[in-house]
Amino acid sequence: MSIILVKENSGVPKYKQIIASLEESIVNGKIKKGDKLPSINSIKFRFSLSRDTVLLAYNDLKVRGIIQSIPGKGYYIKRENIEVSQKIFLLFDELNAFKEILYKSFLKKLNPNIEVDIYFHHFNYDVFSKHIYDNIGNYNHYIIMPANLADTNLVIDKLPKEKVYILDQTHQELSKYQTIYQNFRKDIKSALNECFTKLVKYRKIVFIFNEDKQPKEMRDGFYDFCEEHQMTNEVISNSENRTLQKGEIYLIPEDRDLIQIIKKMKEQQLNIATDIGIISYNDTLLKEIVEGGITTISTDFNEMGEKLAEIIFNKEFSQIENTNHLIFRNSI
Repeated sequence: MSIILVKENSGVPKYKQIIASLEESIVNGKIKKGDKLPSINSIKFRFSLSRDTVLLAYNDLKVRGIIQSIPGKGYYIKRENIEVSQKIFLLFDELNAFKEILYKSFLKKLNPNIEVDIYFHHFNYDVFSKHIYDNIGNYNHYIIMPANLADTNLVIDKLPKEKVYILDQTHQELSKYQTIYQNFRKDIKSALNECFTKLVKYRKIVFIFNEDKQPKEMRDGFYDFCEEHQMTNEVISNSENRTLQKGEIYLIPEDRDLIQIIKKMKEQQLNIATDIGIISYNDTLLKEIVEGGITTISTDFNEMGEKLAEIIFNKEFSQIENTNHLIFRNSI
């Protein structure tokens, strides 16, 4: 039973004939999931092809997830769905409400025959590295959110440059890659300047900054603003042991700290916007409602997802700064 057919002078590239033959054999039930495929050398000699031609065909099927290679054993059918045209590797730092918005927006703009596999590194360099090393050569595109991890370029550089897209945070050593990013230093300073007339009623601005998760550029922009306006300020790593004082306004990137500060306010019988001010990061539906509305500094994650899909399929080198907004509500 022949599952591969290659014709001379057909006008169709021979590697595409191999792909089409295998796809047809899967559809017709000649080969099924788990079946072993002919070796590269056997196809090469049978049809007088170069090894590169056969490898090109097998690699196309591999990145689409249709076949897999097992070292020392050969190639096998991994799945029988041949409709997948491309596969995308998406590496997030963590999943939260606004990353989910980005993800859904991205998927919505993609062709239904494109498959996205999502991974998380949870701000761990070893996990980050393993996800990438384990998937070299398995995908058509690699979307990577390096967060604030150092030396990620040493791993990312193992991937083909034209297949890599950096998301959200970027660093100087990643400047050669396509990216959609936030300008954290500029954005935080701009947002605080925009609400400066409301900030002056507070005696101190407190920034809850977790250096393990947050970009240092965010802290730099905060210091720029405080120095420019001579505002009394304090940077703390978390809110756990904090006793709130009247006249403080809190700048809070993490939702866990936001909940904790609101809980402490209730325990200490302090009122929002009169005794304590709050500015949060990354807008969600919950922040529109809780405590009459929380002021947020937020990028447009829906827009980020749409732009990401666009730059992948426009096939033009792009480095895009995503828009950022201050959303005024009743918390300041």
